[in-house]
Amino acid sequence: MKVQFTCNGQPVEVEAAPTARLLDVLREDLRHTGTKEGCGEGECGACTVRIDGKTVMSCLVPIFQVHGTAVQTIEGLGAEVVHPVQAAMLAYGGAQCGICTPGLCLSAAACLEEVSHPSREQIRLALAGNLCRCTGYQKVVDAVAAALGQEPG
Repeated sequence: MKVQFTCNGQPVEVEAAPTARLLDVLREDLRHTGTKEGCGEGECGACTVRIDGKTVMSCLVPIFQVHGTAVQTIEGLGAEVVHPVQAAMLAYGGAQCGICTPGLCLSAAACLEEVSHPSREQIRLALAGNLCRCTGYQKVVDAVAAALGQEPG
């Protein structure tokens, strides 16, 4: 089946089985390899993307569901200029091994867009669907808070 959608602001058309996962199409067909596969079951958040502004786990989305939508991957976040969340993740040690980082960045960016001045608790809730083995989350929360201009810690 042919599926047309916008990916990171660019119109795309792919030929895929209707039940092919968005994750696989992004990585294999469109070469957006920043989207990672962690668990393949929607539990870890490594494959987080945004569809029409909503964060979703791309390993759970059949490609036919994105026809006519706008998909954003980590490659589309800060494509022109480094996004404040990405810069803060680097500056505050929130990015370590890199498997979870793209999903964390997209979830954090969504939080910053949806809540004008999120508290640390709201930041933690926004990131709750993203698992990380390296950071212990404090550095990630500090990074998101820093992207808002708040003091870390």
